[in-house]
Amino acid sequence: MGAVKNQILIVDDEPDIREVLELTLGRMNLETRSASNLDEARHLLDEFRFDLCLTDMRLPDGSGIALVKHIQEKFPQMPVAVITAFGNMETAIAALKAGAFDFVSKPLDLNDLRNIVRLALKVPRPAGTAVAVTTTEQAQIGKKMLGESPAILKARAMIEKLARGQAPVYISGESGTGKELAARLVHELGPRADKPFVPVNCGAIPESLMESEFFGHKKGSFTGAVQDKEGLFKAADGGTLFLDEVGDLPLAMQVKLLRAIQEKSVRPVGTQAEIRVDVRILSATHKNLHEQVTGGHFRQDLYYRLNVIELPMPSLRERIEDIPLLAEKICARLAAGLGMNPPRLTDGALETLRRYPFPGNVRELENILERALTLCDGQEITTEDLQLPAADSPASVQAAFSGEESLDDYIERVERAAIEKALAQANQNKTAAAKLLGISFRALRYKLEKLGIE
Repeated sequence: MGAVKNQILIVDDEPDIREVLELTLGRMNLETRSASNLDEARHLLDEFRFDLCLTDMRLPDGSGIALVKHIQEKFPQMPVAVITAFGNMETAIAALKAGAFDFVSKPLDLNDLRNIVRLALKVPRPAGTAVAVTTTEQAQIGKKMLGESPAILKARAMIEKLARGQAPVYISGESGTGKELAARLVHELGPRADKPFVPVNCGAIPESLMESEFFGHKKGSFTGAVQDKEGLFKAADGGTLFLDEVGDLPLAMQVKLLRAIQEKSVRPVGTQAEIRVDVRILSATHKNLHEQVTGGHFRQDLYYRLNVIELPMPSLRERIEDIPLLAEKICARLAAGLGMNPPRLTDGALETLRRYPFPGNVRELENILERALTLCDGQEITTEDLQLPAADSPASVQAAFSGEESLDDYIERVERAAIEKALAQANQNKTAAAKLLGISFRALRYKLEKLGIE
């Protein structure tokens, strides 16, 4: 007996489109059943098991989004790809927000269609279906993103859900909360896991080289272009491109990035030819992008294209119950690198860590423990070994949240005190202060501007 073929449901009111889809999918060794409206589609879904649904957005008795929502509710493990009218990006984004796996625009590009189908059929599903979720995959996220607090469990559950689709994801959160780790997990748990994950810090690329870095260039296209370069989009082809600190992109580059994302193609510097690319876009920044849009520093159309679904990463202040586990694992890893047995954190040290506001979040916790590891006696880490930046000003910094001020005001006060203390310790050297705080120089500069600290 041959292998069981994947079953695809096609929903479109145009017979010609249904025929093209049936022929294309049939040549991919897939079995299809077709419906011309929502009512027929619902009956077929009740009668047969499908591995994927392809639906037009405009149907005689309703919209494709209604079908996406129906399948999300009744058959949440089934990917749905939608077919949209040419140039109707708003409808496509609405479908992705509703839970669609991906979209393809009319007139149909059969190569795009085949790519979407192949990726959708690689999405992990429950045991007994064509592609089963393995125990290893389920455990993977818990091992890499540690913690059992409600805040981190919510983030992990959302990562698992987002990994099943292809929608652009905007990962928000403070510096040091693990935004790149979240992006890597979305990639590793999804159907593109066997393709490249390409992270890029948008704020670290000189503006004059941005177009070349993102889209590539031809030899001789400008001074210094001594050989062809493929660019970051092409390097990520088939996989995931993670745009970290996307809020640092200049407006001129934002226009070109938006075009590349919408057209799914890039034009290397020095050529007229477009190159097709297939990448999933994930982005992140510690800045408030909505404020950046309001202030005219970030394009609204690019914001809506990147922020189809937002993944908020919790600060360490929102998950203090995870600090003992995080500290234990970080100490074990750091100690192993030094060839020593991991020291034990005293109860006093753990309590001090719980009370500390961590403006630099998990990254700062790691820096604090790395420093403490070199200062401790080798057996245990004490409060004194931690040398927290604000350890000697409990009244101004470590005072508990009283409710007499808003949470935003409290966090701002804590951040201001920690930054001012770090700057004083570093003799106003911002690079050294950023290191003390466990955050990047760019993140410190942003916080200084935000808080109005000279």
